[in-house]
Amino acid sequence: MANVVVVGAQWGDEGKGKIVDWLCERADVVARFQGGHNAGHTLVIDGKVYKLHALPSGVVRGGKLSVIGNGVVLDPWHLLSEIEIIRAQGVEITPETLMIAENTPLILPFHGELDRAREGQTTVAKIGTTGRGIGPAYEDKVGRRVIRVADLGDRATLETRIDRALVHHNALRAGLGMPEIDRDALLQSLLDIAPEILRFAAPVWKVLNENRRAGKRILFEGAQGALLDVDFGTYPYVTSSNVIAGQAATGTGMGPGAIDYVLGIVKAYTTRVGEGPFPTELDDADGQRLGERGHEFGTTTGRKRRCGWFDAVLVRQTCVTSGVNGIALTKLDVLDGFETLRICTGYDLDGEVLDHLPTASDAQARCVPLYEEMPGWSESTEGARSWADLPAAAIKYVRRVEELIGCPVALLSTSPEREDTILVTDPYAD
Repeated sequence: MANVVVVGAQWGDEGKGKIVDWLCERADVVARFQGGHNAGHTLVIDGKVYKLHALPSGVVRGGKLSVIGNGVVLDPWHLLSEIEIIRAQGVEITPETLMIAENTPLILPFHGELDRAREGQTTVAKIGTTGRGIGPAYEDKVGRRVIRVADLGDRATLETRIDRALVHHNALRAGLGMPEIDRDALLQSLLDIAPEILRFAAPVWKVLNENRRAGKRILFEGAQGALLDVDFGTYPYVTSSNVIAGQAATGTGMGPGAIDYVLGIVKAYTTRVGEGPFPTELDDADGQRLGERGHEFGTTTGRKRRCGWFDAVLVRQTCVTSGVNGIALTKLDVLDGFETLRICTGYDLDGEVLDHLPTASDAQARCVPLYEEMPGWSESTEGARSWADLPAAAIKYVRRVEELIGCPVALLSTSPEREDTILVTDPYAD
């Protein structure tokens, strides 16, 4: 049976929530493998809207096992709050339907405080983080001082982990003029929440392996987008984890051989939240129109997204770094009514034509997009469920995107509703 990885192939906000939900019908297990609750997935099911941040998208579908993998950093208080919100919408979440990897690192209150203090300084350029502590938690993970889910099960171990973390963080806080962390209060808050978190804890690597051997279909759900990858994104304006498809293996404890198909989610235009380079960004009426028609506001932060024309250079690049087999092209309907559409096919960097985004951030900022123009269409594509429902110009646009990125369209989304999807190639085909 096919195991599918879903990754965003731009800067996030590509519509992964809907596509993951659409694929959930074919999957048995849904596993989150990186990121934190800085990501937001919006699902629309039978007219009801679910906004998920830490929980895998599979939780709103009955009969699925949802898994939070070790590649995620988890705020336990936020998780329990999100569970209650989803339960209030009529979704039951139990240890039989949700599992958390025992080696998942925890985001603690001082991580968010440090994140916000750094972002609030004015001496260097801001990164544009959500201030939720994701970056500092990943720093502690690689610094071998993070507290993990399993540590909540033994008070002596937990105290040792806290003491190790506070040696580092209290020194940092002193330099930033922040008060020391109240060790006893932190310990008690973790002891209080431990029973609720530990009931979901499991050796996820083992559970996933057993499901795979039993012929179950696993859907690996990524957060953010490949252009925010800490190695291959627009560094330093990136997230603190690896977002590309290879992280699905290390972020869940599955070997790379467990991945059968990589589906890249791609918006029919380009958006970005926060700081950083954006070659095709539009500051004119077209950019405003894309934002208004696409309802481009962040699920997590509510921040207005920057909008621009489709950048085939960037998507071609992320298709390579994530080994994408096919893309799901979303929000095609937002382009309805444009007389002329533009696609970026290369960059002019100081007179040199490039077919990729350079690594150096100063060079990225100087890249000028090179466009080709295509005729738009006046007909509506909203709600289309077959190629026959699409205008000829829309089909030509899709085909040209395929040519330029070197990757076929597997799915085409024409509205937030899960059924408004054109299936070209089923990623779960045997």
